[in-house]
Amino acid sequence: MSSKDQNLSTYNKDNCPSGKGMKIHIAISEWNSDITLKLLEGARSALIELDVDPSNIEVMHVPGTFELPFAAKCLIKSHNTDAVICLGCVVKGDTKHDDYINNAVANGITQLSLLSDKPVIFGVVTTNDMQQAIDRSGGKHGNKGTEAAVTAVKMVYATQQMNNPKKSIGF
Repeated sequence: MSSKDQNLSTYNKDNCPSGKGMKIHIAISEWNSDITLKLLEGARSALIELDVDPSNIEVMHVPGTFELPFAAKCLIKSHNTDAVICLGCVVKGDTKHDDYINNAVANGITQLSLLSDKPVIFGVVTTNDMQQAIDRSGGKHGNKGTEAAVTAVKMVYATQQMNNPKKSIGF
């Protein structure tokens, strides 16, 4: 389902694990800051609602969306983090610049997550125009930052469950 058909901020807290004890880092692009700061607001609010201690939420600002994978790599290497949320905004322009940025960032985040064994969450708004970005950063389609935060908590929880399987008797 596309984001135009749903609200990105809608989730059922009762169906989400607790984020208690989790350390979450957020890498945020300064480019299109009117959008990315709203994404950050949504992410922080959701993390706190899911019981992540505010002192366990750290933010790193980078110049643009293209720099997010490298920032996430630095955060994983130098901090004791359970997950990194990457927040950015790329709006289509007159050239194919957005295609190159979006593909590079998506691939970088995917590779980093696989290689680091840490959830690295793609919280990048990729739109055709600024109105679509507004709609997805707290507007009529909710907030992609909220969605990214919920995803981070769920993925950390899933990772913890896989790394600490329940013991069973039998074969």
